Amino acid sequence: MIVVTGATGNIGRPLTRALAEAGEEVTAVSRRAAEVPDGVRHLAADLAEPAGLEPALARAKAMFLLLSGDLHALGARPADIIGRAAAAGVRRVVLLSTLGVTSRPFGATRIAMRELEDALRESGLDWVVLRPGGFASNALWWAESVRADRLVAAPFGDIGVPVIDPADIAEVAAACLREDQHAGGIYDLTGPQVITPREQTAAIAAALGSPVRFHELTREEAKAAMVQSMPGELADDTLDILGAPNAAELRVSPDVRHVLGRDPRPFADWAARNVAAFR
Repeated sequence: MIVVTGATGNIGRPLTRALAEAGEEVTAVSRRAAEVPDGVRHLAADLAEPAGLEPALARAKAMFLLLSGDLHALGARPADIIGRAAAAGVRRVVLLSTLGVTSRPFGATRIAMRELEDALRESGLDWVVLRPGGFASNALWWAESVRADRLVAAPFGDIGVPVIDPADIAEVAAACLREDQHAGGIYDLTGPQVITPREQTAAIAAALGSPVRFHELTREEAKAAMVQSMPGELADDTLDILGAPNAAELRVSPDVRHVLGRDPRPFADWAARNVAAFR
């Protein structure tokens, strides 16, 4: 049996579905009750209280570990989840980390994530670490303004990074959970090319079949909007990446192709599949 944490999110949901369609027995874990595919067991549990995972871990052979934001906070102990998994007899953990542990290794959350990677490597379990860069689904931040005004407002309109489709992350995770050859792998996951916010806007417009305007925000305007939903330090950190990506953040990784035998999906594919959010 395979345990999927964060099972209702934009990675966990397609991962749960892919594993179930492959014939795996799956337990989907999320904080609240949720609909899951037929044949999938659901467990409501908060990863901040690892004891709540024990009913899921009892028969598990593998676990996908995705941390919620509060498990990156000062004083959180996500390594306890790995310890409980090992004690329960889980043999493999696939950890969703972040490209930032190597591209910008000195931020507090990235230091904590690197420590968690280290704890996993030292656990005695089979392990795989996935390090995605920016997500294509971050474009959903623009959905409300596109629906209301056919407008995308974002900073750094002509500076891009190779954003990855969360569905590709899910497919890579499924392969790593099921296939032994990936044990000990560290995979950097990106999309197939660098794409700017202005180019993303054009792809959304093409998916809609109607024009969408792009308005470039100043850094100050963007931060003022971002701090409504995240700490100011994280907003500044995100804007640093968006405004001046370094070589590691601009690199197009071959790792999706290495695992899946195909190129990662372009942003236009994500936009077409998620166009309903922008209508």
